[in-house]
Order: sequence, then structure tokens, then C-alpha cells
Amino acid sequence: MALSWFLLSFLFRSLYAHNDFFTSIGQMTDLLYTEKDLVKSLKEYIRQEENRLEQVKEWADKLDSLTNTATEDPEGFLGHPVNAFKLMKRLNSEWADLESLVLKDTTNGFISNLTVQRQFFPTDEDQTGAAKALLRLQDTYRLSANTISNGDLPGVVHKSRMTVADCYELGKIAYTDADYYHTELWMAQALTQLEEGEESTIDKITILDYLSYAIYKQGQLERALELTKRMLKLDPDHHRANGNLKYFEFQLEKQSTAEAEKKEVEDKKREKKVLDKRDTERKRSKDPLPERQKYEMLCRGEGVKLTPRRQSRLFCRYYDNNHNPLLLLAPVKQEDEWDRPRIVRYHDIISDSEIETVKEMAKPRLKRATVHDPITGKLTTAQYRVSKSAWLSGYEHSTIERINQRIEDVTGLEMDTAEELQVANYGVGGQYEPHFDFGRKDEPDAFKELGTGNRIATWLFYMSDVSAGGATVFPDVGAAVWPKKGTAVFWYNLFASGEGDYSTRHAACPVLVGNKWVSNKWIHERGQEFRRPCAVSEME
Repeated sequence: MALSWFLLSFLFRSLYAHNDFFTSIGQMTDLLYTEKDLVKSLKEYIRQEENRLEQVKEWADKLDSLTNTATEDPEGFLGHPVNAFKLMKRLNSEWADLESLVLKDTTNGFISNLTVQRQFFPTDEDQTGAAKALLRLQDTYRLSANTISNGDLPGVVHKSRMTVADCYELGKIAYTDADYYHTELWMAQALTQLEEGEESTIDKITILDYLSYAIYKQGQLERALELTKRMLKLDPDHHRANGNLKYFEFQLEKQSTAEAEKKEVEDKKREKKVLDKRDTERKRSKDPLPERQKYEMLCRGEGVKLTPRRQSRLFCRYYDNNHNPLLLLAPVKQEDEWDRPRIVRYHDIISDSEIETVKEMAKPRLKRATVHDPITGKLTTAQYRVSKSAWLSGYEHSTIERINQRIEDVTGLEMDTAEELQVANYGVGGQYEPHFDFGRKDEPDAFKELGTGNRIATWLFYMSDVSAGGATVFPDVGAAVWPKKGTAVFWYNLFASGEGDYSTRHAACPVLVGNKWVSNKWIHERGQEFRRPCAVSEME
């Protein structure tokens, strides 16, 4: 009977198996219930063999409390990136260690249950993806390793602290990617927590080994040498440390000689060089910031380029789209968010019940979001877009049909040639780096298979509030639009002439804390000939 139940469970669950858990908080909530179920099964097993498995019992007690708290508010709990990372780490690595511990006795339900459930656990890719998301959040929002480790993030409800082992794991993942900057930050944090008295199975020597090498790879020989000497005080016979000590001392001596020779050459040339400092500073002040830097600044709420004069020209109004009969008695609330390009926000444009319907329809279909490859013209996944998405058609449900009609009424644009409603849920540190929605001239076949022309406009619903991060930013013009549940933003991607408006290049900032749900409608050129007539001037 038990075997039949597990087989049925396996077949049922396989229908709903997902990949890339870390790319969608919405789907990650299922993992919390899976983990909770495993804890219950584990505790039953412990009651049968409590004397022999005291170590396993302690493990279960720890997770029992955690999963009870987590499942009270799954999305809120996983909105904290540290909780999401630790969930990936537990299910991918630590449960496997536990399975090995109890595998000697396969006559109980726990092993059978765990074996079945593991078919649907996160993978190494999920754990690595969640770790890299933490590093991305650290860089974008300029957070210290200590801040993240302590869980001191804005808007946090379920605070979670990282252990020495968690910090070490994050540093090791960075090390594997040859990212020695983050390796240093997280190995240093692990070492600090260890020295503050936190108990851990990770020892100082192991951490110092990684830390000294990461610092050496960044060209800081003196610090690397100092850390190597610390290692040798703890373990004088450490083979690699002894080898590194000699190598670092040799390199430092070589470096000192080279620096002395370089200084002598520079002293001779200094008299021949005449630099206009003021001219240099003037040139530097005109240098544009790299797009990445502008993007990250806007994500932090910095660098918004809206002067008081331009701000004074932005208004709120009740809008009926030139006396549209469906909006005369119930005009929508329209707010100007930006002037060039013109970005408007519509308030209370989608109800909570409609949002829940859209989310429930989308959840079973969520798949890793894709982008158009400009070389092949095909859809592919990309590291710069971390989310899962699903597509919903109007004929599937009256709510979707009603939403499509509302967009048409408000914009005055034809929806028959628009793409289906795309629903997206962002995962740990979920983002979509700067991109255009429309096809450029170097991408003539971007939407050829649709046969509806280019994407003339974008309509974006915000279906959740986000505690921190998650803004939609336009780096070229310094605009930032923040998520607000029940609102939508709209802008034209093309001028009336059909030429692309390159100022609409935009990005979805990483979600720092919270769970971001959006849905969007990409509206195409075909069918708009009389609704938005072509202009004579190229830039109109």
C-alpha cells in the first residue's frame, strides 16, 4: 500500500516538476511546503530510533521551527534573499548529507518519502543562482557582507542571519567563478563571525587559505603574505601555505625592485611633462557614466534627472481617452511619471481579485523567461533576465479578456494584433538588465514570425508591492518608476513615424526584499494605422 502511494505521488508530482527554482519566488513557495512535509516525516522516523539518531533529531527540531514560520507567509519569507539562498543550500546540499546518515535503515517511511521528494529538489544550478543573486544585490544596492549576513535589509519581516558555513559557501561559489573580489568579502565575513565565537564545522585555516589566495589574485601581495603567516601559526606544517610563503616573499622582493626602477624613470620624465590639470578635470566632467553605473544608481533611487521645472509640468488627472463611452462615467486616474519619453501611470487600474486570477492562471505555467537572440533571432534564456513568465490569452478566461479590453479603451490602440498578456514573477534578486522592447534596425527579423510589425507600445501592470528594490528604470534619461500594486505604466516605444525611440531603453532592477509580480502587454503596429496615424517628421 505504501509503495503504491509513493508511486502515485511520484507520477503526480512529475507532472508539475519545475526547473530554475531560483528565478521565481512564486514557485519557490512550494519548496517550503515540501520541506515542511519532509520535516514531519523525519520527526516520525526519529521517534522510532531516537537513541541511535540523536544528531538527526536536532536537525529536525531546527527546521521544524523554521518551516512553521516560513509557511505562515511563504512569499514574504522568501522575499528576503538570504532566506531564499539558505533554502536552496539546505535542499541542494544539506538534505543529501542527512540522507547518507540514515540510509542504513530503509524500512521506514522517511527514506522513501525523501527519495521521492528529492526528484523535485533544487539543483546545483539553483543554489549557485541564488548565491549569485545575493552578490548581485550586494553590488547594486551597495550592501556590506555584514549587513546581508545579519539580515538587516529594508522592509524585512522574516529576518534571517547567515552562518559561517553560509558565508563560506557564498565565497566559494564566487571563487569558482574566479570572482576574487566577492571571494574576499565573504571569506572575510566568515572569518569575522568565526572569531566572534560562532561555532562552525568550517575552520579558520580553510577560510584563510581561500582568503589569502583571493587577495593575492587582486594584486595585494603584502596582505596575502600576512594572512599566509597567520595560517602557518595555526598549522606550521600546512604544505600549500609554506609554498605560498616563499612565493609571496619572492614576488614582493621582485615587485620592490621593479617599483624602484619605475620611480627612477618617472622622475626623469616628470620635468618633460606639462599637464593642464583644469583641462583634464573639465574633460573628465563631460565623460558620460557607463550605463551599468547609471542603472545601478537609479535602482538605489540616485541620479534621477528631473529638474523642478520639468517636475512642475507633470500632472494627475481623470482621463476618459477623448470621451470613450466606456470611460465617460468612470474615467481612470492618470499620473504623469515622466515627460521625455512620456511615461504615464494609471492608478487602481486592476483589482485585487483580477490580480489573484491572473497569478493563479500563470503559476502552473511559469517557465524561465527568455529573450530574443539578435544573432539567431530565436528565444533563449539569459543571465541578465532572472524571472519566470507565462502567457495568457483572452479566450481562456473572461478576466483576461476584460483586462485586454480595458487596455484598448484606455490607450485607444488595437489589441487584436498585440501579444498575449505576459505574466512574470521575479526570483531571488530577480532583474531584467537594460534592453529595448522594440526591434532595432539591426534586428529586421525580430518579430517577423508574428506578422504584426514592431512593438509600438508597452503596457506594464504592477501586481504586487515590493518592499525594497524592483524599480523600472530608464538609464538614458534618468527616470525611475517604482512598483505599486494595482497600477500600470504605459509608454510608446516608437515615434508616430515608426522610428524607434531609443530613450525608452529600460530595465527591471533587482528585487532586494519582497516578491515582484508584473504582467505586460506588448502592442504592435498593425491595426494602429487609423488609431495612431503616421507622422511626417521622423522624430514625431
